[in-house]
Amino acid sequence: MRRSAPPKAKRKKKCKVCREQFSPFTSTAMVCGPVCALAWAQSKKAKTRVEKTRRAKHRADKERIKSRGHLLRDAQTVFNRFIRLRDADLGCVSCDKPATWQGQWHASHYRSVGAHTEFRFDETNVHKACSICNNVFSGALSEYRQKLIKRIGEAGVLRLEGPAEIPKRTREQIIEIKATYQKKCLELRNRSALPATVITNKFEKGKRLRT
Repeated sequence: MRRSAPPKAKRKKKCKVCREQFSPFTSTAMVCGPVCALAWAQSKKAKTRVEKTRRAKHRADKERIKSRGHLLRDAQTVFNRFIRLRDADLGCVSCDKPATWQGQWHASHYRSVGAHTEFRFDETNVHKACSICNNVFSGALSEYRQKLIKRIGEAGVLRLEGPAEIPKRTREQIIEIKATYQKKCLELRNRSALPATVITNKFEKGKRLRT
């Protein structure tokens, strides 16, 4: 009768904290006991804090070397995402497509960014529209205006159509605009699950933004 082989002795490990040899209870054990386990956990937390600080500094450094135009595009991307999230339950502002339409949604500016930069980040000037109206029909402004009056009132539309002071946004103000709308996007996304076509679109992947 064949005898069974004796169980193999567990290979000892070196504790990550005290560096003493120990026999691990499991193959994933990294420390020799409760005292070293506590010290190991505290060390990992400290490393995590250091890494978060390093990443935050890296992001801040990247923002500092960006051109003003780059900062504006970044802020516009986040702002446009907020508009699509805010209007997630609404259909196209320029046609009869319902919110359930499965195509691509854009943030459409009534007063364009190129001609009216003063309304670039004005929430009453930007509304969710289907890609067809925004791209093919350049916003379909006649229909857009009719629905816009229903949404913000005739006085609101006349304000957008009237004269306005062109703001001279500083780099710090642009960065603050981006941060503000990142926070607003997070708040809206946490309220409900939204389809990917509402949250992102291909114009956020390095291509020119349509407004």
